[in-house]
Amino acid sequence: MRIARISEKRETLVQDTVDLTLMEPFIEKYKSTRGNMIPLLQHTQEMYGYIPQEAFLKLEKETSLKLSDMYGVASFYAQFRLKPVGKHIIKVCHGTACHVQNATAVTEALEEELAVKDGETTPDNLFTLESVACLGCCSLAPVMMIGDETFAKLGGKQAKDVIRAIREKETGSKCDHQE
Repeated sequence: MRIARISEKRETLVQDTVDLTLMEPFIEKYKSTRGNMIPLLQHTQEMYGYIPQEAFLKLEKETSLKLSDMYGVASFYAQFRLKPVGKHIIKVCHGTACHVQNATAVTEALEEELAVKDGETTPDNLFTLESVACLGCCSLAPVMMIGDETFAKLGGKQAKDVIRAIREKETGSKCDHQE
């Protein structure tokens, strides 16, 4: 019996060129330090907002770190991102208190408003939507955070209103959606 191979579809992303020279100061600082992988990955992400493929290759070339080890660490820990994120990261709490107060409705409303799924970034790179385990604001459930700002006791409509206000401020155009 022959098994037909399914050809793999690869998504090609058009990305801006990454200025790898920005990495040089912290590579120099950590390249000879034992246990340097996580600090190097953290500084790289801090620099670009995520860890670009080109940055992994530069780290491999200029340090003693293996590409497979770095990728393993970066894909294991939730703090690391392998894709660009939006200017505003929306974190919706799905901890127990938020869950029982219907955080799912908040996430679903945001997915509808932004036209993205959980974990995705809007095409204009303005928003990234993320469900998180806990934001530590249980008495304010359900909660979402955008940057350092916390929005409490939300329903779907209130969450959408917050996003619309941010979008209006960022783009200068009023949103046409009304509920």
